[in-house]
Amino acid sequence: MSQQIPFLDLKTQYRALQTAINQRIQNVLEHGQFILGPEVEECEQKLAEFVKAKYAITCASGSDALMMALMALDLQQGDEIITTPFSFIATAEIPVLLGITPVFVDIEPGTFNIDPNKIEKAITPKTKAIIPVSLYGQPAEMDEINNLANKYNLFVIEDAAQSFGASYKERMSCNLSHIGCTSFFPAKPLGCYGDGGAIFTNDAKTALKLKEIRVHGQESRYFHTRLGINGRLDTLQCAILIPKLERFPWELEQRERIAQKYNKSFLHLESRLQLPKVIHDRTSAWAQYTIFVEERESLIQHLSRRSIPHSVHYPLPIHQQPAYKRWNNGPFPISERASKHVVSLPMYPDLNEENQDRVVEAVLEFFEN
Repeated sequence: MSQQIPFLDLKTQYRALQTAINQRIQNVLEHGQFILGPEVEECEQKLAEFVKAKYAITCASGSDALMMALMALDLQQGDEIITTPFSFIATAEIPVLLGITPVFVDIEPGTFNIDPNKIEKAITPKTKAIIPVSLYGQPAEMDEINNLANKYNLFVIEDAAQSFGASYKERMSCNLSHIGCTSFFPAKPLGCYGDGGAIFTNDAKTALKLKEIRVHGQESRYFHTRLGINGRLDTLQCAILIPKLERFPWELEQRERIAQKYNKSFLHLESRLQLPKVIHDRTSAWAQYTIFVEERESLIQHLSRRSIPHSVHYPLPIHQQPAYKRWNNGPFPISERASKHVVSLPMYPDLNEENQDRVVEAVLEFFEN
């Protein structure tokens, strides 16, 4: 019997890095600085160098990264931000928690990223920021979005939770706007062994605000100059990220290789399914390999019978979620259609050829029969 294919394989990755990760963890256990220990600063320096940003501020999650970014920009209750309804819930959840109104704009049918041509119509005197999501690993059309933001004096916060490692016109995701936010959730392209995130900026004042916000708005010990949160990333998680970041360029190459093999295998089926569309001037970190299929439910049933793992990101757009009805400024037909027809196949750097072949064969079997 064939071995079960995992949808995501972190065990093989750990085995490749076991010695380095274990040594890093042991170092933290021995020096005992579990909060804001030396590995935190080291990790931030390496992250900033990778993204080519001046500042990287680690934090407890990708959600905290978005919250801290909005707080650092001093957005107020009643302000509006423009974003996409086709994303993980945190993209809208965090503004709502801060009393900021999310205004949704539909997506492009090819990339599933926010459609920059529809943003300007959504701008009002209350609009203060745009939060484009770099979905499935590919940055949105950031130049057009930044130009609009400059025209209307708005901030741009890139939600790069899925795109750390991707590029746009030879610039790195997370360093494409005023602030970039990413997640180190274990399933992300660069993941730690728990929750984690980071914020990137080139502005010294913003970086200082972010560092204060993540320790309860504290400028110095027991002296609080602003509202803040407990948003620190544990030293242990930074110790894990450092060796994982060293392997990360190779992992990005493997993700690209795996994606291209999928593309080549399915190219002749383009009348039946839509392959991921990566625009020529950017790269994807391939957080997911997501296809658009009219007969999704039938394909999912077929994959399940063949023990092929799969997932749907996302089955219900944010504006249709029960908790977000009051912020539903839809309809958004492209997002709604995508939610009914996208399905993701296994994608991770240690996916071996044998297992990928089994995935490919199962998909081909469904369409060719």
